[in-house]
Amino acid sequence: MNVIDLSEQMLSAYENGRFDLEKWKNYMSRCLPGAEALCLADMREVLDAGYSWEKDFLPVLNAVTQNADKREEAVASFRRVTETLDERITARFGKTVDADLVLYLGLCNGAGWAASVNGKPVVLLGIEKIMELNWCDVTAMTGLVIHELGHVYQEQYGVLRREFTARREKFLWQLFTEGVAMVFEQEVIGDPAFYQQDVDGWKQWCDENAALIRQSFCADLDGMTQDNQRYFGDWVRFHGHGDTGYYLGARFVRFLLEADAFDNIIGYGIEEVQAGFDRFLEARL
Repeated sequence: MNVIDLSEQMLSAYENGRFDLEKWKNYMSRCLPGAEALCLADMREVLDAGYSWEKDFLPVLNAVTQNADKREEAVASFRRVTETLDERITARFGKTVDADLVLYLGLCNGAGWAASVNGKPVVLLGIEKIMELNWCDVTAMTGLVIHELGHVYQEQYGVLRREFTARREKFLWQLFTEGVAMVFEQEVIGDPAFYQQDVDGWKQWCDENAALIRQSFCADLDGMTQDNQRYFGDWVRFHGHGDTGYYLGARFVRFLLEADAFDNIIGYGIEEVQAGFDRFLEARL
């Protein structure tokens, strides 16, 4: 694992405290060649979906310069978390992941994003989104970093990406892969009940409403789209609570672990995932 900290250069993307897209492009081309196009394409997709550059992007990006204490806390947490990360993963799974782990200034592409840059696995950690979500402390940063590495682990030792024509299969696969990353995160941390999202009673509510989340997700599957899904992402809500798909995914993969090993599960195809989900629907939560 290669840890890359681009925090010292990121303020070069600002002019008098205001974000400048052209300066950001220069920052990216210098510090992380190959990632600029990926971030821009993702940004344009979000804008095409109806979001506003002035209202939705700029306030998040400008906050990076406006809150130095929070920015410095995030940087310090990243450095602390990554000091012994290889050893922690190897201690639990007997092997580590081959990826670049990058703290950078993105375009609101996500607090964590497992991607590929120049053909190499990369985990992109966007400080602007980390600050917006207030995931700057060591506990939240630990969960975020290890979760994204869980996706890379599945890609390297199992199968992460599959193409589907049916939307039902696409979202069931997302539930499965997010569940794998959540369980990977919990296992490395050493706490099967750990969720970085657990703020203001989030986990207690999910525990008490687990059957409702499961039933609703199943009922939504056939008509689910990226625009109407209620389970994945900090911008959507299910009964007033975010990220419930990550909770349900973790419960699902924990259920699968009752009958199979983690390194076998991460190689499942959609048929095995669907069969496991059918059994999961009958299980007591």
